[in-house]
This record gives sequence, structure tokens and C-alpha cells, in this order.
Amino acid sequence: MKVEDFDFHLPEELIAQTPLENRSESRLMVLDKEDGSIDHLRFKNIVDLLDEGDCLVLNDTRVLPARLFGQKEETGANIEVLLLKQEEGDQWETLVKPAKRVKVGTEIVFGDGKLKATCVGTKDHGGRIMEFAYDGIFYEVLEELGEMPLPPYIRERLEEQDRYQTVYAKERGSAAAPTAGLHFTEELLEELKQKGVHIAFITLHVGLGTFRPVSVDSIEDHDMHSEFYQISEGTARLLNDVRDKGGRIITVGTTSTRTLETIASKHDRFVEENGWTNIFIYPGYEFKGIDGLITNFHLPKSTLIMLVSAFAGQEHVLKAYETAVQEKYRFFSFGDAMFLK
Repeated sequence: MKVEDFDFHLPEELIAQTPLENRSESRLMVLDKEDGSIDHLRFKNIVDLLDEGDCLVLNDTRVLPARLFGQKEETGANIEVLLLKQEEGDQWETLVKPAKRVKVGTEIVFGDGKLKATCVGTKDHGGRIMEFAYDGIFYEVLEELGEMPLPPYIRERLEEQDRYQTVYAKERGSAAAPTAGLHFTEELLEELKQKGVHIAFITLHVGLGTFRPVSVDSIEDHDMHSEFYQISEGTARLLNDVRDKGGRIITVGTTSTRTLETIASKHDRFVEENGWTNIFIYPGYEFKGIDGLITNFHLPKSTLIMLVSAFAGQEHVLKAYETAVQEKYRFFSFGDAMFLK
């Protein structure tokens, strides 16, 4: 199957640069995966589309303010450091710019010395292993000095950092937000609970690989990046109970989907588990864990649109995207949403 099969024309002006003032006022396209029919609603109408006994599965990962701006201690040259993954203790895998200025032994200072980093190693892809030194608690220092690592297609500065977090974000560790969840407010979640819809949480820490373009011609040749996930015993028990009673399991976002499908592919039932997943879902995949999916509108030729196409059918999805362009839906992280049922 060719990557080109998942291309579509997207006018640049439809790429949302800022979030809406009210999260739940974004538009919602409802796509029936059986017949391809489409309805146009507002996200707050999701309450009317879910039934008592259904279960929404949310990714409670929290985005780290992982972009740091500092200076080389020797020369004062400006250096940007992006945290990717904690390796061990205070050592992190990072991307630095300009990389050529950072060699093993280079020291970088942030925030007038509140945080310091020393390069202690390199990675094959050009990354650097940085060891940090600080007083107090690392994550509190990071909250003070760091900025959100917004996706490359967002060029406007984000005034309120929390708008790139879900209202239920809890577990620190992501380099990017699980953006399908950005549409929920605490009030909307409470309304769903009052209706009898179960709310379940899993964690998958989103890596920057989610923005990595597919660089091969045939999608079968693409190597998916690995991301850490975990599901608690309580969540597993709830999901099994919902399934046994005939309720629907509806994931919010491709991250929640990949987590549940990773577990469902290995076990007959949901189980408590943590680990790393590089599951790559594209048309031909047989879903084992979910009945519905809430997601944003994704990049052309991305692994995310391939996953959505696997769930609702490539023809239906590309037709829906064509409709979204015609109807001027907002795309990507701060854009509108789809409910595939």
C-alpha cells in the first residue's frame, strides 16, 4: 500500500494556529464507518452521541514544557534544548540546536544558572545526552524555565501554556499533547458521567516521532517509533466489565487507540500492563479493542490518517477529509474533531 494513497489537498489557512476560547465549541464531524454518512455538530454534542454504559478512554499524559533556551557557559552562544526522554536519573535524551556547537563536555546554562546541563553523550540520529544540575525539584524548575514544544506547523506563540494540556492531564512525560482530548472541559466530562458514561484513563507518553513524516514509498516499510504506555488494574477491570455488558469502548485519540490495541492484540481481555509499543495500524488491520474513535484531523500521508482509515475505511475517511476542507474545518492540534462510529 502506497503512502501517496493517503494524500489530500489541505489549504494552509485551515491549519489552526490558536485554540478556541471555549474548548467544547469546536466543530465535530460525525462519520458512520459503515455507510460513510456524515453529520456536522459541535463537540459539546458528543453527550448526545454516547449512551449509558459506554466508556470513554482518555490519555492522561501531561506535556512537559520541554523546550529550553540557554547559553553555552564558555562563549554565551544561544542554544535550544528539547527534552525527548529521561534516560537515567538526571540524564535526558535531547535534541539541540545548533547541534554542531554542542559536543561531549559542553556546558549550557539556563535561567541565570537555575538550571545547568552538561553534554555527556551523543545519539546516532544526532541527539545529545544531557545531564542536568539544579537545586530543588527538576519538574518545578522545568515548569518555570521551559516552554511547550508546539508542533512545527504551529507558528504563533501560545499565550496560555495550559491550552496545550488536556484538563485531565496528570502523568508527566509527553513531548506532545494527545490533542483529541483538548476539546473536553471539566463540565462536559461531568455531564457525560451524569448520563452514565464511564470515564477511563490510560497513559501513553507521546514522542516527537508522532510528527515524523513517513519517508518510504510503501507504508509496510515504515518503522514506527516506540512510546511508553501503562494501563492500571482498575481501568482494565472497567473496560472488561463494559465489554461484558454490551457497552461501547470509545477511545479519545490515536494514542489511546494504540494503547488498547497493543494490549488487546496480546491478550483475550484487557489486563494491567506497562511497556513500550511501536504498533503501526493501517488499512487491513483488524481492531480488537475499540468500538469508536474521537480524533482530530491529521496531516496528509501521516501514520495517524492511516490509523483512522484502518478504522473507518480509506474511501470513507478521504471523502470525509475532502468534505472537511470544503466546509472549512480547522485542522491539526488546535483544530476541530471527528467522531468515527
